Amino acid sequence: MARVLGSFLLLVLVSSVALATDPSPLQDFCVADPNSKVLVNGFACKDPSLVQADDFYFDGLRMRGNTSNPVGSKVSTVFVHELPGLNTLGIAMARVDYDPWGLNPPHYHPRATELFTVLEGTIEVGFVTSNPENRFITKILHEGDVFVFPMRLVHFQRNLGNTNARAVSTLSSQDPGIVTIANTVFGSKPDISIDILAKAFQSSSDVIEKLQSKF
Repeated sequence: MARVLGSFLLLVLVSSVALATDPSPLQDFCVADPNSKVLVNGFACKDPSLVQADDFYFDGLRMRGNTSNPVGSKVSTVFVHELPGLNTLGIAMARVDYDPWGLNPPHYHPRATELFTVLEGTIEVGFVTSNPENRFITKILHEGDVFVFPMRLVHFQRNLGNTNARAVSTLSSQDPGIVTIANTVFGSKPDISIDILAKAFQSSSDVIEKLQSKF
């Protein structure tokens, strides 16, 4: 009986780990067909006989991203939307460029863990654990350093230098999603009621209204 129970618990554990990332493909590839009317969890497959090398190719990371925005950073993604050949492969990436003291604001990825590698500069990173601890874990990274942001936890990066910085992220989903906290809370469409946000943030309606106007 103990052996059977132990085997069952092991099966549950293995199953939960197996379901922690995108499903594994059942064929060599399944290039996304954005024009398909079939609704599936992901994207329907393009006819394999029509697949070309360009379906597995993307040149959009050659150039520095446009960082002329209020936070001084730009995330250039390579998700399945940009690279159809990623469909069903459970992986994606992004290039992140920073102005001096530029910030990639607090955000999280609802479907992926992120492995972050600094290519240039000195970057402060951090994430916050879930309730009730809300522990803030942070580190200063230098060129060649790697840091992992666990799935669904709020995290950020900030350039600590007076020169540009650059990093690359790999993510454990073809479509990790990005939920930027400030944009989501203060820039929803339609707006979340001011009285709700004022109470949640223990602030005044004037402050909330001003924040909403920025997003």
